[in-house]
Amino acid sequence: MLDLTCSPELRRLIAKNIAGYQRISLPVAKLQRAAVAICLVDYRGEGGLDGLGPVPSGNAALILTRRSKKMKNHPGQWALPGGRMDMGESPEQASLRELSEEVGLTLPADRVVGCLDDFITRSGFIITPVVVWGGTAVALVKNDREVASIHRIPCSELLRRDAPLLESTGSSDHPVLFMPVGDTWIAAPTAAMLLQFREVALLGREVRVGHYEQPSFAWR
Repeated sequence: MLDLTCSPELRRLIAKNIAGYQRISLPVAKLQRAAVAICLVDYRGEGGLDGLGPVPSGNAALILTRRSKKMKNHPGQWALPGGRMDMGESPEQASLRELSEEVGLTLPADRVVGCLDDFITRSGFIITPVVVWGGTAVALVKNDREVASIHRIPCSELLRRDAPLLESTGSSDHPVLFMPVGDTWIAAPTAAMLLQFREVALLGREVRVGHYEQPSFAWR
């Protein structure tokens, strides 16, 4: 059984699994480049989500945010810390910068574990998900201009038997992807990145997610 304690052993497992995975890196084309941080920290019972159930304090969790409703792109939606890459930045550099700017977590470059597949969004971005080890005993402080709330989502939520949720749509050959969290759910594109993190980083499987559709509200 997978031990989800936020520990050096879990970090080594994730690093090994990602290192053995051949990620898809997409050309820039005419889309805007962006990066997000899939950042692992210790769970502290924070998040305020109904239906999570008992989770041991100290288990690994991922940082997710609710974006401010004032944001131009994806207002009020679930998101991983991240944003557009500045000129000359790598995805790794951009993800660490966004972590610091959005949730007040400043980490050195050696906390980057690796990257997952680039993902094209309906809103016009190519996003690189960067897996980052945040560690234990970290404090998070939201940037009120960009973030409405910060949540530590236990990694055990990604392993639920009802995850993922797939919904057919008449406008696409592929289903819309959702990941359940507590009594609510997270939609693609964020949900697609969470699913791939589960499959590749935690379970060591080769799973692609770029084909999944995104709900219409995520197209802007």
